[in-house]
Amino acid sequence: MAQEPGAEPLVRRGEETSRGSTELSDLATLKALAQPRRQRMLQHLTVHGPATSATLARALGLNTGATSYHLRELARYGFVEEVDRPAEAGGHGRERWWRAVPGDRRFPPRSRQSAEMRLVMDELNHHAYAADLELFEQMQVQARRQPRTRGVDGEVGEADPWVDAFPYSRGSIRLTLPELRAFFEEYIALLNRYKRPEADTPPGARTVLTRFLAFPAPDAAPDTEPDAAPDTEPDTEPENRPAPHDRPGSEPS
Repeated sequence: MAQEPGAEPLVRRGEETSRGSTELSDLATLKALAQPRRQRMLQHLTVHGPATSATLARALGLNTGATSYHLRELARYGFVEEVDRPAEAGGHGRERWWRAVPGDRRFPPRSRQSAEMRLVMDELNHHAYAADLELFEQMQVQARRQPRTRGVDGEVGEADPWVDAFPYSRGSIRLTLPELRAFFEEYIALLNRYKRPEADTPPGARTVLTRFLAFPAPDAAPDTEPDAAPDTEPDTEPENRPAPHDRPGSEPS
């Protein structure tokens, strides 16, 4: 199960599922999405809004030829689309502006994935989770570097209230598979409750990235190891003595 929340579901490609979501079951589409640079570009467009190939190239350390190519491929599979040049944007009118197409996109259950599709999905998830963690740590470092202020009472506080915008939760619950699916749908419904047009977004609002990850805990390993034989020889080495290759001035064997 996977989902990308947006203003409207994307229904142009893939297999349409219930509740207005779209299942990305085409292997070529998944391969196009799994490309690491394209994932970085999509994340930038999601966080920062519409951009040109030149803007993306500067932000991501790529050349404009590469970003232009990847944007065309993303557009081919319905992940980005051209938009009008923003009124507040500088530059000239010949620039092509792109935005990430919002939508509820989902991947086939693993039980319905072919061996090749599983490899593609594993690569996609690996890069996506790594990029998410990198960005999360980057934003935490940035928050730590924010200047602090001292109030009239002498108490030191944060100048930017968004330094507290890192809610985090880890937990475990016992569920059946149907209950887990229902739990996921309730999470998506919660996200959709807070979606609203830009015109209705209050001042001070920022884009907040949300991630949902759930998986079954591993089964307890059965205790099949035979009982260890009693130690009949004395320990001739000090308990915390380093191995020979760890001793100062020694060479590894």
